[in-house]
Amino acid sequence: MSEPVLLSIQVGMPRANGVAGAADPMDQPWFSGFYKAPVAGPVRVGRLNLAGDGQADLSAHGGPDRPILAYCAEHYDRWREERVIDDAPFGSFGENFTVSGHHESEVCIGDQYAVGPVRLEVSQPRQPCWKLARRWRNKGIPALVIRHDRGGWYLRVLEQGTVEAGMGVQLLDRPFPQWTIARANHLLRHGMEDPQTCRALAACPAISADWRQYLNKRADAK
Repeated sequence: MSEPVLLSIQVGMPRANGVAGAADPMDQPWFSGFYKAPVAGPVRVGRLNLAGDGQADLSAHGGPDRPILAYCAEHYDRWREERVIDDAPFGSFGENFTVSGHHESEVCIGDQYAVGPVRLEVSQPRQPCWKLARRWRNKGIPALVIRHDRGGWYLRVLEQGTVEAGMGVQLLDRPFPQWTIARANHLLRHGMEDPQTCRALAACPAISADWRQYLNKRADAK
C-alpha cells in the first residue's frame, strides 16, 4: 500500500450559526468551531491547535489530547455513493486533516506519525454529536457515522512544526496494534458487556484522559 497523504488541511474559529426565532430547530442559533475551511500553503502545528483553528466546546474537543481531528478522504466517496451527502469539500465533517489511505479499521490508538517535521500520536476515536446533524441538516447522519465507523480520530502533537497539504504521512511506531479505532468504537458502544476489556483499553498509555475516565466508569458500573 502506498504511503498515506495529507490531502487537505482545514481550520476555522468558533462562530455563531443559525437565526434567532427560526421555526425549524435546524435553523436556530448554535455556536461551534465545526466549520473548517481548506488552507493553502504552510500551516503551523502547535501543541493545542493549528494556526487559525479553535474549538468552542473544550470539554469534548481540543486540549492536549485532541488538538487535531483527522478524517479518511475515501469516506467522502462512500457518502456520495450512498447518496447521504451531495458534493462537499474536505473539512465538511469538521476535520482538520483529510488523509488518504487511512481508515478506522487500521489506525490504532498510540500510532505515531511523521508529517514533515511534525510528530503526531493517535489519542482516541471521534464520536459524532448533534453538531454534525446541524451541519448537514440531517438528524440521521450521526447514527450513520456510528454504524459505518466513519467518525475519524484525534491526534495529539508530540513535536511541533509546519505542515502543508500534499505531504506524506509516515507511520513511525504502532505500539498497540490491538487497539484499532474501530475496535475502540465498538467497545465504547458495548463496553457494559465487557468490563475487563474496558479496563484494558483504559490502561493503554496512549488513550486520552477523557476516554480513560469514561471506560473505567463503564467497567465499574458492571
